[in-house]
Amino acid sequence: MIRDITLGQYYQTESVLHGLDPRLKIIGTFLYIISLFLVRDIFGYAVAGIFLAVLIVLSHVPFKFMVRGLKGILVLLIFTGVVNVFLTPGEVLVSVWKFNITREGLKVGSRMVIRLVFLVIGSSLMTLTTTPNRLTDGLERVLKPLKRLKLPVHEMAMIMSIALGFIPILIEELDKIMKAQSARGADFESKKLSARIKSMVPILVPLFVSAFRRAGDLATAMEARCYHGGEGRTKLKPLRYRRADYIAYLVLILYFILIIAEGIIF
Repeated sequence: MIRDITLGQYYQTESVLHGLDPRLKIIGTFLYIISLFLVRDIFGYAVAGIFLAVLIVLSHVPFKFMVRGLKGILVLLIFTGVVNVFLTPGEVLVSVWKFNITREGLKVGSRMVIRLVFLVIGSSLMTLTTTPNRLTDGLERVLKPLKRLKLPVHEMAMIMSIALGFIPILIEELDKIMKAQSARGADFESKKLSARIKSMVPILVPLFVSAFRRAGDLATAMEARCYHGGEGRTKLKPLRYRRADYIAYLVLILYFILIIAEGIIF
């Protein structure tokens, strides 16, 4: 389960998506998430699903690797679906004790589950195809207008990038701790909830200690390199849009217009 989390990880390969500008991928991910909340019927979800499927093919990231990331939110998906199915009023199809399964509940529940699946895969696609350094540069450029409000844009982008970069590191560290505790007789497969909660204590303590130690080492390394924020800093590889980026922007705009038109027409 720990190794199934894909958010924040980078999948190294050569593809069309890997070569695109990070600003485009950040803006595209944001617009795709918005489009999921504008969809109203099966046609809109079909368009969003086809668009996401094409991106996955272009990314050259194995589909099984992306689907693995859904295991981490499986409980949330089941909870969301069940709550909407049983608590949405409407035409009753089946009665289970004091709860009713309605036609409207099935529609709302399935839509919410599909929306969450598309949202997680679409967000993971951005981090899987973008290195942490380029993601930091992209975030800084996208948030640049906020500098007029005296906000520390560079520091905000750096913090977000470091947080994403720490996810796979902490996952690997957690996996090592669990294996070490299992070798010492810890039982993580117990069916009793109280026993499983109790077994988490010897995992969380060393994990937090390791996280704080890594954060301290990172801060020391940044101070040793005289890091004082983004003011006056230059880029070894400055971001520049290419022809492929402009074509991708055009495709993204057409997709977003199609989603909006679908909501108005249908």
